[in-house]
Amino acid sequence: MLESCAAEPISTPTADAGGGETWIHDVRRVIRGAGDDLFRPSPGRYWIDFLVSLVAAYVASGVYLTAPLGSWAQVAAFPIAVFWLYRMGSLVHEVCHLGEHEMPLFKAAWNVLGGVMILMPSPFFTRHHRDHHSQRYYGTPQDPEYAANMVRGGDVASVAAFAGKIAAMPILVFLRFLLVPLTFISPGVREWTLRRASAFTFNRRYERRLTAADRRAILAAEIPCFFRALLIPLLVLLGLNHWSRIPLLYALAVATVALNHMRFLADHHCEGDGSKSDLESHITDSCNFTANDPLTLLFFPFSIRYHALHHLFPSMPYHNLRRAHERLVAALPADSPYLALERPGWWSVARRAILGPPAPAG
Repeated sequence: MLESCAAEPISTPTADAGGGETWIHDVRRVIRGAGDDLFRPSPGRYWIDFLVSLVAAYVASGVYLTAPLGSWAQVAAFPIAVFWLYRMGSLVHEVCHLGEHEMPLFKAAWNVLGGVMILMPSPFFTRHHRDHHSQRYYGTPQDPEYAANMVRGGDVASVAAFAGKIAAMPILVFLRFLLVPLTFISPGVREWTLRRASAFTFNRRYERRLTAADRRAILAAEIPCFFRALLIPLLVLLGLNHWSRIPLLYALAVATVALNHMRFLADHHCEGDGSKSDLESHITDSCNFTANDPLTLLFFPFSIRYHALHHLFPSMPYHNLRRAHERLVAALPADSPYLALERPGWWSVARRAILGPPAPAG
């Protein structure tokens, strides 16, 4: 079945020996002292999160798509469907971080029941996600997920372009799968497609580095996604769906993509200049959110809101991040730089990304 990126596991970067990273060694010492439990995924938790999200997303989407146009039922179902679709789609990140031989049935189920249906199969996300965690690429133009590549805070044109890319992404993804047969016109076209159009990222300069397993995984995902994309216009042309189904699906997709990329704006401070950073700069550029304000709960549906901690321990399952964070808070000294990674809420970081740094006082 569809393959996840875990065929090549993401490893935690190794800290340099410099004294400036002593606190990182302290963090790792505390976590190592907890034993292996923090790194052991709970299959039941994954399945429950997935199935609850899937059922809620598809039921709400069904009401939204079949209710009379403009009806209260349709209006009420829309935000519910968007939230649960976003929540279900966010699990692709957790699929990525599972080990090669961990929970193969779950990976297959997520792709068949979720990834293909929403045209976001894991091989189009997970394989390149490891570059975002790589100490070699983090924060550079080769990082596919660093917000500095997407928007410059306070620059109206940049923010407008960011919004335009959100609006365009569902169309580009749809065409990517609908036009799969055309990618085989020539070896050159196929190679360009695999390297430049098979990673769902805003960084247009990003180019995938492909293994033989990557190529097989992409092909295995393309075939069912082609038929899924084809059915959307085909059912309208056959008169089985009303023409309004297409703009309704587009609205769902845009809103879901918007949630995801608004979250991107607060995963990191994005204060890098595009050059390679050391590990300490990498981690201190990342954020932890422990507050339960509405925006944080909306944009971070899982414990991945402990994002700095996640970058320190990429293989730690999402459902254990909160427990690990609480252990660190209890064990580390009050002046540990780790504790300074916490931010009061999503807007406290996203505001700077969108509006730019505040004007100096006076």
